[in-house]
Amino acid sequence: MENNNPIGLFDSGIGGTSIWKEIHELLPNEDTIYLADSKNAPYGQKSKEEIIELSIKNTEYLLNQNAKIIVVACNTATTNAIKVLRAKYKVPFIGIEPAIKPAAIHSNSHIIGILATQGTLNSELFHQTAEKYNDTKIIEQIGHGLVGLIENGEINSKDMDLLLHQYLEPMIEANIDYLVLGCSHYPYLIPQIKKILPKDIKIIDSGEAVARQTKSVLLERNELNNETNKGKAIFYSNSDSRVLTEILQNKYKVISKDF
Repeated sequence: MENNNPIGLFDSGIGGTSIWKEIHELLPNEDTIYLADSKNAPYGQKSKEEIIELSIKNTEYLLNQNAKIIVVACNTATTNAIKVLRAKYKVPFIGIEPAIKPAAIHSNSHIIGILATQGTLNSELFHQTAEKYNDTKIIEQIGHGLVGLIENGEINSKDMDLLLHQYLEPMIEANIDYLVLGCSHYPYLIPQIKKILPKDIKIIDSGEAVARQTKSVLLERNELNNETNKGKAIFYSNSDSRVLTEILQNKYKVISKDF
């Protein structure tokens, strides 16, 4: 394996760029390839079989681009498909799970909220993780419609505001002190969420932990890029690339490609 081979990432659209940003910040010399499978977003409404099939398709595309490690930058794909991917391929996979552990450990009220997709909340992996913290009450909320609005560039829309109020107000009433964002799209909603939540409720997502784990695995395998140049970043979208380009603040070229 060449050390200067890229880190591959995939998501059901643009949300995983929140993970990409953390990795790029921590490992600025690494080349990265990001797949936005927006044509098939959201994954959260699909069956486990469909999610596995899409995850295999994305993985094979990244392996054909010589990815040395693959970050499944999607909670739904991680919770439903990563076990299959790890059994099928030799390349290491980094998954993304809702950050229940830090929220449960630090919660004073022992009540935390989790906003996630249906695919994540219904998964076996999520239930196994949640069961470890049975002294903490977890208020689960499926974020129906949120990913679609983000993918359409409607982050600041009235519809988004209405949905967030509908999903968050019962959690506030239940006295949560941590809100876990269980979808890589949702960090883009933090400014709106902060307007709704009381200031003492902390918001937590998985981005930094995923970046640290990616670095740790590359270090362990002696596969960190030794170049001092800034890494190249390539972004592919199989749908309208406009929103992805905007999310990246027009700093990176997005290639429209069917994969």
